[in-house]
Amino acid sequence: MKKRILLTGSLMILLTLLCSCTFIPVSRLESVFRPAENSVITSGTPETTGISETGDTVTISREEYEKYRKFKDVYTLFDAANMSFYKETDQDKMIEYAARGVLAGLDDPYTYYYSPQEFEQMWKDDEGNYVGIGVLISANAKTKICTISRVFAGSPAEEAGVQRGDILYKVGDDLYVTATNLQEAVNIMRGEPGTDVDVTFVRNEEEITFTITRREININQIESKMLNKEIGYIAMYEFAGNCHLEFEQALNRLVSQGARGIILDLRDNPGGWVDRAQYIADLFMDEGELCYLVYRDGLEHHEDYPTKNGKVDVKLTVLINENSASSSEILTGALRDCADAAVVGVKSFGKGVIQGVYPIGDEGAGYQMTIAQYFTPSGQAVHQQGITPDYIVELPEGDNGMYDFADTEKDVQLKKALEVTEEKLQEKTEKTDE
Repeated sequence: MKKRILLTGSLMILLTLLCSCTFIPVSRLESVFRPAENSVITSGTPETTGISETGDTVTISREEYEKYRKFKDVYTLFDAANMSFYKETDQDKMIEYAARGVLAGLDDPYTYYYSPQEFEQMWKDDEGNYVGIGVLISANAKTKICTISRVFAGSPAEEAGVQRGDILYKVGDDLYVTATNLQEAVNIMRGEPGTDVDVTFVRNEEEITFTITRREININQIESKMLNKEIGYIAMYEFAGNCHLEFEQALNRLVSQGARGIILDLRDNPGGWVDRAQYIADLFMDEGELCYLVYRDGLEHHEDYPTKNGKVDVKLTVLINENSASSSEILTGALRDCADAAVVGVKSFGKGVIQGVYPIGDEGAGYQMTIAQYFTPSGQAVHQQGITPDYIVELPEGDNGMYDFADTEKDVQLKKALEVTEEKLQEKTEKTDE
């Protein structure tokens, strides 16, 4: 789940390549570590944290100097490579990997650096349009295994024979895929329309390689349907783009068709922007909060994601599975705590932390960083625990979930959700009769 902190260029935080440790340019760092003959470094005073510069002289405080001195070995390596490496060096690439390394040192699978190209692509992906093969991939931070959680209808991957549940094993000739290098694998699977890429999967302990032709992919985040005269069904695949507005339109359409109960399917939904979850929760909740956050200060912060009065009067059931993560878990927890939603399926993934997404530098790069842990309105922790459904329904052995949309016969989890919703509506009718 990502916290949409910056929305417009005017709100951008101008951070340096060294991850907001300071605002001194790299050229000035070189002056710190390799001062010119007439340069001076002074200790300053505790109150002095600014930078003064005269000619070749750069003056910083002792506090700032101690910060940058920690990077001296990095500059030694930088100089050694530029001086002695047997080929010409790509200095920009070296600096980029140094930035990646700073964040990798946090040992957090949800914190990483975006190159300018990756940052631009991330925002394009949010709009739901890209050139690729048409799969959604879930990465397990513990096992490092990457699994196909959704194959988009009509996509090149579906036509090639890729199935939900396949393990993404190798891309191209030699990139063996793990959660650590998944972004690199994704970059390879994307490219020019009409070009081919070899992708190897593991299915039933056997390797299967497909040659897949890349093409334009248009992702639908919402699908909906009336299951019977009183119950509507909304499947939500990711909290991205205008999914919240599409969701509201689908909900209004179903209610206008007579829906008194709604089944919200968040199975295999990996999450996304938390403000999207807030918008959707507000449709079903009165005044309250989507969740509360605990930052580094250890205090509970209840002001980040409020909801207001004015909910839709329907009975709710939420479907989740082991790939429901992040914003999916936030929304599920809030609806169960505050909207009397029943939860059906299997325990969710357990990603109970939130990331901020920020630009960095002046060339279009960015990064995301885990900044807080979230809790449901009732105080339930989700991180590494997940959400346990009220009704646990496992898929039958060998069932990989590849059936038609809204199939209430083969989809045993959806079938149970329908039964639960019908029971909730019957209870409401009986109370009204009394």
